[in-house]
Amino acid sequence: MELWFSEMQSKNVKMSYKIKNVLHSEKTKFQNLAVLDSEEFGRMLILDDVVQLTMKDEFIYHEMIAHVPLFTHGSPERVLVIGGGDGGTLHEILKHPVKEAHLVEIDEKVIEASKKFFPELSVAFDDPRAKIFCEDGIAYVKRFKNHYDVIIVDSTDPVGPAVGLFRKEFYKDIFDALTEKGVFVAQTESPFYYEGLLKEVYNCIAEIFPYAAVYTAVVPTYPGALWTFIMGSKQVDPNKANVPESCDFKTRYYTPDIHKACFKIPAFIKEILSK
Repeated sequence: MELWFSEMQSKNVKMSYKIKNVLHSEKTKFQNLAVLDSEEFGRMLILDDVVQLTMKDEFIYHEMIAHVPLFTHGSPERVLVIGGGDGGTLHEILKHPVKEAHLVEIDEKVIEASKKFFPELSVAFDDPRAKIFCEDGIAYVKRFKNHYDVIIVDSTDPVGPAVGLFRKEFYKDIFDALTEKGVFVAQTESPFYYEGLLKEVYNCIAEIFPYAAVYTAVVPTYPGALWTFIMGSKQVDPNKANVPESCDFKTRYYTPDIHKACFKIPAFIKEILSK
């Protein structure tokens, strides 16, 4: 008998994966968590029946949510990740010469599962520059003023425990927690399935930060494949950032040329933002 996992990418669209084995399944305090071994994409982390990462394409999302803001800032020393309990974003951040990288994940079970089933990513938790906090990121960020150089919101979809991570009040607290040259990035879903959310979040960030910009990447296992991120910056115009000509570390998707090009968004996304 064949085993398949299906994710409802919208109420009218379903994507299915042929599964070799169910490696782990549990109901945590916050959500349903599963780790599956798929035929096409390898090990997969699933939260509330939504694919969070696969070992075949995780590098695209994690490189783009980490390297774009860090290179835009130019010289970050203290970085915060809200969410990202799988460790992938933290792993990319620690390729940079940062002094501190803090991660705040509300669900400690996500971290435990990552350590067991995604050691390629969770190795970041053992770096001496990393510090992990298992608590609510919304409450955490309120405690800091002028503290972090870069803040990355690596959240799940805007349902369940992540709903508050897409609200204007939260973005204001992030602005206050950033240093004078601070840069902030949030993943903002598919422009095909979350058009309203994309526009709403962009407007909020544009009202709070001197600079706001949308950039994109292609992640095959995410709804619609084309994925958006929104950057808020206090001093550096993301479109004019002084990006290095080369990386001192290996990447599989991110390059300086990709960095410059990713802010050149398609016409239909510009239309969404201007409505």
